[in-house]
Amino acid sequence: MLELETERTELLEKIEDLLERKQYAQLRDLLLPLEAQDIAVLCGELDDRVPLVFRLLPKEQAAEVFVELDSDEQELLIRSFSNTELKEVLDELYLDDTVDIVEEMPAGVVKRILQHSDPETRKSINEILKYPEDSAGSIMTTEFVDLKETMTVEDALKRIRRTGPDKETINICYVIDDRRHLLGYLSIRTLLLSEEDDIIGEIMDTNVISANTLDDQEDVAQTLNKYDFLALPVVDTENRLVGIVTVDDAMDVLQEEATEDIEKMAAILPGDKPYLKTGVIETWKARTPWLMLLMLSATFTGMILTHFENSLAAVPVLTSYIPMLSGTGGNSGTQASTAVIRALSLGEVRFGDLLRVVWKECRVALVCGLCLAIANFAKMMAVDRWLLGNPSVTPAVAAVVCSTLVGTVACAKLVGASLPILAEKIGFDPAVMASPFISTIVDALSLLIYFRFAIWILGI
Repeated sequence: MLELETERTELLEKIEDLLERKQYAQLRDLLLPLEAQDIAVLCGELDDRVPLVFRLLPKEQAAEVFVELDSDEQELLIRSFSNTELKEVLDELYLDDTVDIVEEMPAGVVKRILQHSDPETRKSINEILKYPEDSAGSIMTTEFVDLKETMTVEDALKRIRRTGPDKETINICYVIDDRRHLLGYLSIRTLLLSEEDDIIGEIMDTNVISANTLDDQEDVAQTLNKYDFLALPVVDTENRLVGIVTVDDAMDVLQEEATEDIEKMAAILPGDKPYLKTGVIETWKARTPWLMLLMLSATFTGMILTHFENSLAAVPVLTSYIPMLSGTGGNSGTQASTAVIRALSLGEVRFGDLLRVVWKECRVALVCGLCLAIANFAKMMAVDRWLLGNPSVTPAVAAVVCSTLVGTVACAKLVGASLPILAEKIGFDPAVMASPFISTIVDALSLLIYFRFAIWILGI
């Protein structure tokens, strides 16, 4: 793996130099020891010279590199391939990788891919594409080893040797009956350590954890992570084995979901391109809708300030503490929402735990709020009143600000903890209820609390 930026830069310079001098044999020797992922990263810097570099690679390595390339580079290569070259690459790809490519390519490119796929592969691709997006069926592969329970270990090993080269994984084999119902599974280790005349039905593990084709892909990835599986069988509604989800696909799903959640938490519509390859217009489209919504929702804050402008005029010093209160409230809400969203994504919290979560956050909010209030009271008296010589910062004003701090932190943590859980219950992504959205709600609540305490304590 190319760990250091300097190492990658030096290697890229060597590649460009060899390309310029047309030393293709040396370039091939330079690329052969590299991992497919590293070659794909280097290809991202070579622009229109990618097809030339790609053709220098051996067939199997070229297919591995092709899978790791960005969709733009894959499209460039497909358009540059002859029909023979395209078929050779497709023959080396696993089915799930082919499906991923088909989903990202323009219609014209997809048509050409399907034309040069064999009938069986084309049928499997079309079947997988019928499943809903983000479902287990959409990320599974149909290339797995299946065995019959009546087979002997010797028969099973012969079948694996015969069919294994075309399968994505042979580490786990699945046992099915004549109607393809999933009966059990066993590892290649179990097979190798068993006697040749042992019957598969007697040595297989029947305690099978599986996923349904319509299950959410993130749930499937979490299951693989929870049980440390290398693959998870996928069955239809009649418990017939139709595919498997492998751990590499699960890792991709978790990365995509984490990226999507981060973007939503930052009020950005999710995108599927790398940052530097996303155009200005695309970035604008992703960010503006949320900014527009948050801007309009923030008008409630302005309305509250307008309603209490007489109170602000009576005690102008109150205005200077509004940013601190809003910021503290927003930060408190973000802390709670981030913790709850993570717990929801890991399955640690469910809707039934709402009261327990709220009770915990209320206690945390009380302790945090009191600590902040005590520290802020000391700061207002020592710094604002005495050190800076501001006589308008009276103990009564400090009491208003500090009381508001306690109330604001309590409301912020309550909102931040409950909204993501409620959002998931009604079918929304909890990440939508993160930082920007919660901050807008808390800003309005903190002002209402602030002016209510000002009226009670200062009598304005």
